[in-house]
Amino acid sequence: ESAGKRAQMDTISAGLWGGYFVTVAFMLAGAGFAVSRGLRRIGANAAIAALVSSVFVVAYLGGLPISDPATLARVQAHVAMLTSSLLATFLIYLLGFFSQGDLGRRAVAWLAGLGAGVVATGWLLSPMGALWLSSTISCVLGVLALGLALRSARRGERAAWTASVAVGCMLVAIFGLSWAALAGGEVAWVVHAVSALGATTYLAVLAVAMWGRYAYLIEVRQVLALGPAWDPVTRLPNHSETINMAGEVFQRHSGERMAIGIVIVTISNFYALEKLHGRAAVNHALFVCAGRLRRSVNQQVVIGRLGEDGFLLLWRNLSSPEQLVTLSRLLVSRLSKPVVLGTRQPPGHIKKNQTRWEADLGLGVMATADTRLRAVSVIDKVQAMSRTAWSYSGRIAWYNQELRQIAELPLDAR
Repeated sequence: ESAGKRAQMDTISAGLWGGYFVTVAFMLAGAGFAVSRGLRRIGANAAIAALVSSVFVVAYLGGLPISDPATLARVQAHVAMLTSSLLATFLIYLLGFFSQGDLGRRAVAWLAGLGAGVVATGWLLSPMGALWLSSTISCVLGVLALGLALRSARRGERAAWTASVAVGCMLVAIFGLSWAALAGGEVAWVVHAVSALGATTYLAVLAVAMWGRYAYLIEVRQVLALGPAWDPVTRLPNHSETINMAGEVFQRHSGERMAIGIVIVTISNFYALEKLHGRAAVNHALFVCAGRLRRSVNQQVVIGRLGEDGFLLLWRNLSSPEQLVTLSRLLVSRLSKPVVLGTRQPPGHIKKNQTRWEADLGLGVMATADTRLRAVSVIDKVQAMSRTAWSYSGRIAWYNQELRQIAELPLDAR
C-alpha cells in the first residue's frame, strides 16, 4: 500500500513537471509567432527565458545523459552558474537598466565575473562541493534579483511588480531543484510538486509580461502611422471636446461645496522633437505621456488633450487641496522619466530607428470651489501658469487662493 501511494505521488510530481514542459512548448510557439510578425527581440527574449530555465530544470532533475554521479554533479554546477547568470541578466534587461548608461553593462560584467569565479573555484572542490557552491550562489542571486525587482516596483516601475512575482516563483523552483539535486533525487514528492508549480508559474507570468509588451508594440506601430492631426494618438478627447467637458464639470458642480481640482500639463519640447526626428516621434511621445497620465489618476479625475502641447486633468469632488498637490508631484515624477521613442515608419523597424527623449514639462495647479467662474477663463489662467512653471526647478506652479498669487510648489513635501 505504501509503495502504491508513493507511486501515485510520483505520478503527480511527474505530471506537474510535464505541465511545466508543456508551458515551455507554448512559450516557444509564442516566441516563434512574435518573430514571424517582425518582433524579433520579444521573440528572442521569450525563447531564451524558456530555454535557459528548461536547461536548468533538466540538468537538476538528472535528465542529462550522464551516468557517472561525479561528472553529473560537476556539469550541474556549471549549468547552475551559467543559467542563473543569464536569467539575472535577463531581469536586468527587463527592468530597463540597460537604458541607464553604463549601469546595466557594469552589472552584466559583474555577473560574468562572478560566474567565472564560482566555476573556477568549483574546480578546486569535489564535484559535490562544486554543486553545493553553485547552488548556493544561484539561490543568493535569486534573492538579490527579488530584492532588486521589489525595489524597482516600490519606485513605481509597473513591469517590476510582474518581475517580482516571476522571480519569486523562480526562486521557489531553484530552492526545490537544488534540494533535489544535492540529495541525489531522493526527496519527498512535495518538493518536486512545489518546484514544478513554481517553475510553471514563473514561465506563465513571464509569458503574460511578454504578451503585454507585444500588445504595446502593436499599439505603438499604429500610433506611429497616424497623421499629425489625429488625436487617437493619445486615445483622449481632443481640444474642443476637452473644453466642453470642462464646462460640463463646472456646471454640474454649481452650488456644491466640493472643490474642483485643475491640473494642466504642458510640454515645451514637442516642437524641437518634431523638427529633429519627425512627427512619428512626437506621436510616440504623446502616446507614452497619455499612458502615464492614465496610470497616475483615479476615477475622480478626467483627462483630455489641450492644444498641441498640453493635457488637462480635472479632479471632480476634490475634498482636500493636498490631494491635488500629491497628484501633481506624482505626475512630475512619472512624466519626467526618459523614454526611448521610435522615430520612423514603416512598422517593424521601431528598434532600428529610435531616440532617447525626456519631457520638458510644466504643471499649472489650481483648486477652486467657485463654479461661477467660466471654465475657459480658468483653463487659460492655469495653462499660462503651467508654461511659467517651465522655468521653475520643481516644475509646478500653484495658485494660492488665500494670497491670490502664483507660487512655486517644491517637489518634496518638506
